Amino acid sequence: MVVGSEGRRGWRLALIVVAAVLLTAGGVAVVRTLADRGPQRPVPSASTPGATLTPTPSPSPTGPPPGAAAITGPLNLLLVGVDTRVSDPAWEPHSDAVLLLHVPRGLDRAYLFSLPRDLLVDIPAFPRAGYRGGRTKLTHAMGYGSRVPGRPGKPDPAQGYDLLRSTVSGYTGLRIDAGAVLTFGGFDRLVDTLGGVDLRVDQRVVSLHRQPDGKHRAPKPGGGGYVGPQMVYEPGVRHLNGWQALDYARQRYITGGDYARQRHQQQLIKALVAKILDENLARDPARVEQVVAALGDTLIYAGGPRIVDVAYALGGLDPDRLVLVGLPGTSVGRGSGYRGEQLTEVGRGFLPELRAGRADAYLAAHPELRQKS
Repeated sequence: MVVGSEGRRGWRLALIVVAAVLLTAGGVAVVRTLADRGPQRPVPSASTPGATLTPTPSPSPTGPPPGAAAITGPLNLLLVGVDTRVSDPAWEPHSDAVLLLHVPRGLDRAYLFSLPRDLLVDIPAFPRAGYRGGRTKLTHAMGYGSRVPGRPGKPDPAQGYDLLRSTVSGYTGLRIDAGAVLTFGGFDRLVDTLGGVDLRVDQRVVSLHRQPDGKHRAPKPGGGGYVGPQMVYEPGVRHLNGWQALDYARQRYITGGDYARQRHQQQLIKALVAKILDENLARDPARVEQVVAALGDTLIYAGGPRIVDVAYALGGLDPDRLVLVGLPGTSVGRGSGYRGEQLTEVGRGFLPELRAGRADAYLAAHPELRQKS
């Protein structure tokens, strides 16, 4: 899955619709059922993959799909944005963003939190890829798992997701019911189709990658960065189009670093979730399938329930009950001895309370974990 023209891009932001309805903010020509529940299967397609969606009104909802009623929760959805490099087709995909959406039984509320890409974790052995296991950064799990013996230079992101899923499940103690691996492709087109998004920018963000007119900044001669004017996002309520939304939430060389980027990703997800649910998109199975089929080759859906079933089941979620949670962390090692990140005691403590159904009480005792939306 190699897309785009900007070097490192894998993209977290396509996570928006998946977080709301597990659709796609990057479509797919093939949906793969990856967990332990079935073979690969094609997506019904009524249009050419990569076709542009037009902002025409959705048809009237056609009623719940057959499997939606069986989805009652709790659900744990793993949302992965991958880092790809268009200049190197053999580049192993790295999980540049890892988010989990936990929906308790009843499906009336949800908690969205991120794991740092550099989180030090135990990655289990994975014989399919010839990986023996080890303790390293979470971002490497996708890459190690994507290796296909006998096929050097041809990584398999779907296989990489399997190892990442096992790693995340082992660290958090959560059973992963479904998930999605996405690149950034198609995301900006989807945001534009929705008419853009209104977002409260909470700090000044200077783009490393884009000019004010949206054009990509030119690489610095000799490498090591970019040159030219930079797009700047000033604090306040801003209406962002597709490329702006993508660009804003990919910036990590800002005050707060990757933890600020995680916050901005979550805020944008929530803003778009609200817009999608307000338009009742999730409760229209035909429209869900149209979106899935229409947006390019940038999603692998992983799980047992069908996308349209999960979409419909989550379509009644009140966006105000989607709680953004920031898990604080600290660095392990310094300077050239930097090894990665670890969650603080308070951050780690959220996970067992979430599993036990006591997330609200824990957040009340630690209000600093609640992200502003």
